[in-house]
Amino acid sequence: MVQELIDRIYECSFAPDMWPDVLDELSHLAEAQGGVLFAAREKVSRWTASPAICEHVENFMRGDWLSNCTRGGRLFSRRHPGFLTDDDVYTAEELERDTNYSDFLRPRGLGFSAATAISLPTGDTGIICLERAHNRGPVEPSVIRKLDELRPHLARAAFLATRLQLERARVAGETFALIGLPALVLDEDGRVISANDPSNALNKYVRWRAHDRVSLIDASADGLLRQAMDTLDDDLVGAPKSFAARAGEDESPMIANLVPIRGAARDIFVRCAAVLVMTPVGSPQGSHPA
Repeated sequence: MVQELIDRIYECSFAPDMWPDVLDELSHLAEAQGGVLFAAREKVSRWTASPAICEHVENFMRGDWLSNCTRGGRLFSRRHPGFLTDDDVYTAEELERDTNYSDFLRPRGLGFSAATAISLPTGDTGIICLERAHNRGPVEPSVIRKLDELRPHLARAAFLATRLQLERARVAGETFALIGLPALVLDEDGRVISANDPSNALNKYVRWRAHDRVSLIDASADGLLRQAMDTLDDDLVGAPKSFAARAGEDESPMIANLVPIRGAARDIFVRCAAVLVMTPVGSPQGSHPA
């Protein structure tokens, strides 16, 4: 049974939609209600959870609870290559004062957990939390030992998923390069994950900024790009966008095409959110983005 679980953990590297089932199996092992996997950089922006606690996590993310949550930061600061309980990262007095426990978790019948933080090569942190019912009591050391045996596999699966998604981002850019189109693969924060070779010729249209971000030199077009990036996940307005991007007076304008990446193509760790493809005005691709 354990080997079957390990196999499924590694399958998550290739099929991110398997994480909820794996989290569910980890929860059974920990005698927990359910599990959640967060991906965080400066802030938590993506998550997936086992079905049993999915509604709780949705309420947590929709409310203002995340802004006061210190669990992830404490886990990461410990740099511990294993699972930790609440008592490992909080004193009893701190737990009593923490509103995430007193006002959110415990009223929902939760309040004891086993959790671990995993550093990823993108600078993201993966946080796995297994939430146990409060009346079940704290997670025992024997359970932590079982989880710690699986933790290296969880870390490797997250690492592999990150590498695979980075490679997919590179391949996406190179696909456009085959037809001579400059393309930048962007994450949700507008950072460039991958840039193909033709994009090196965009210096008259695109300005590179700090932290791998870019902007369009045409201020009007850049405003449209920012607006399109902000609505990528909106089902009503997050469709592909195309708009003119101008350079100097002696340069012909180009069409900037922002194509969202959705569904199974998006992994929880490497957040390939969109492809920005630049096409010359009048080209067939200019009016029909890939």
